[in-house]
Amino acid sequence: MNEQIRAREVRLVGPEGEQVGIVPLERALQLAADVDLDLVEVAPMARPPVCKLMDFGKFKYESALKAREARRNQQQTVIKEMKLRPKIDPHDYETKKGHVVRFLKAGDKVKVTIMFRGREQSRPELGFRLLRRLSEEISELGFVEASPKQDGRNMIMVLAPHRATKAAAVAAVAAGAKPAREPREGEGADVTPAAPAETTAE
Repeated sequence: MNEQIRAREVRLVGPEGEQVGIVPLERALQLAADVDLDLVEVAPMARPPVCKLMDFGKFKYESALKAREARRNQQQTVIKEMKLRPKIDPHDYETKKGHVVRFLKAGDKVKVTIMFRGREQSRPELGFRLLRRLSEEISELGFVEASPKQDGRNMIMVLAPHRATKAAAVAAVAAGAKPAREPREGEGADVTPAAPAETTAE
């Protein structure tokens, strides 16, 4: 910027984006001083380098504001994990389903894992039946994004909130509402950050 620029001549761009042309560095610095602006090198690898007349302090301030706004508007996709057994007790099932419901209402995805042990591995239909039941009972809040599939001793299904459900969650957070309660230790839910998910048709 300004006197730190080492090129003998630069391709100058005016404060409104207009092309001034190739001018000696001294001339560009003089033009910047005449309008009380900074000469900023915006494309140093070009030949000659491209420089623009701008208020660098204002530029940095506005860039910081935009970055802050982008972070505020960015929605981080989170996948919660809920683990069940194929022969789960009815009360435990309702408890874990309640967690799934709260996660979906909070706008999060849920990875549901059925854990098979011993002879249970020869009865995968028990896992399919349980996952199908769960997906049907939460259908008003979410949908099956990844169908049940066997993964070693486990069977996995991913549920995602409907767009309306996620929009309601975002609106609630914006309004200052408390997010869904995290399950207490021992209730079987883990949290795993995930990359932003691709839009999935419902």
